[in-house]
Amino acid sequence: MKLGFFTACLPSLTLEQVADHAVTLGYQCLEVAAWPTQPGRDFEAPHLPVATWTGADVDATLGLLQRTGLEISSLGYYENNLIGDLGRREEIRTHVRACVDVAQSLGVPYVGTFIGRDPAKTVVENMAEAERVFPELVDYAGERGVKLMIENCVMEGWHPDGYPGNIAYSPELWDWMTSTLGLYLNWDPSHLTWIGIDPVETIMAFAASIVHVQAKDLELFPDKRNRYGFYGAVEKGDNPWHTGWWRYRVPGRGSVDWLRVVDRLYEAGFTGTVSVEHEDPMWGGTPEKVTEGLRIAYGTLRPLIGDVNT
Repeated sequence: MKLGFFTACLPSLTLEQVADHAVTLGYQCLEVAAWPTQPGRDFEAPHLPVATWTGADVDATLGLLQRTGLEISSLGYYENNLIGDLGRREEIRTHVRACVDVAQSLGVPYVGTFIGRDPAKTVVENMAEAERVFPELVDYAGERGVKLMIENCVMEGWHPDGYPGNIAYSPELWDWMTSTLGLYLNWDPSHLTWIGIDPVETIMAFAASIVHVQAKDLELFPDKRNRYGFYGAVEKGDNPWHTGWWRYRVPGRGSVDWLRVVDRLYEAGFTGTVSVEHEDPMWGGTPEKVTEGLRIAYGTLRPLIGDVNT
């Protein structure tokens, strides 16, 4: 098991700058954000130019990894592959394929994305649509020695009423997406926690499908949930992600029991990367504060993961 972090938390820095931070902090791996270069939401970054990838980019990236001793555990492009706008859906599909091509060129085993959802359709209707959309992407990746993995983020901000915007939020749906679609899991305990699922109890049943772990914590405010209810605040202002009763934190500053999580991952035979996904507003806003958040996360997780040389 190795410890890394998702580079999307440092969008203003180059990949080389992020890598140097990682080495200083003691991390071993990078889950590299691979969005296009146009501005997007918070926690997105174009740390590899996958849309214009050349042999020179391969050489430069491999050289950076050799210099720093880091590994790339995955490329991350977390977008809505079932979005109702078919033109936008094709743009996303094209970029996912480009990420797969870059992963192949670098020997990276995984590309992470979302299944997503068309909010105008039911979950069952979206499942049928996914069965039409994803086989070609899964085959494309498989032919290149790459696995597509899905983060189990609820993506409630993609739905106007705060319902799940990514139909990969529960073990019931994981059974379907792993067996029917041939997808794998980038498993994140924080999302399970706020929807009432004990994350530790999901690990053994999906040991064969959890190929990567995103380490994000969650702070809950039950008194506020008593006002807003499970689906969160109705009046969200200009922030569709505002729930009013929980917020993401770096590992160690929320309610996830990381000792139990890591112990159960070891029991399940997990040998991949635990990748900190830093979306903590207490440690955000500047590269310096984000770096301190990554330091806190490292201090929480590193003692649990054993010898870095094993």
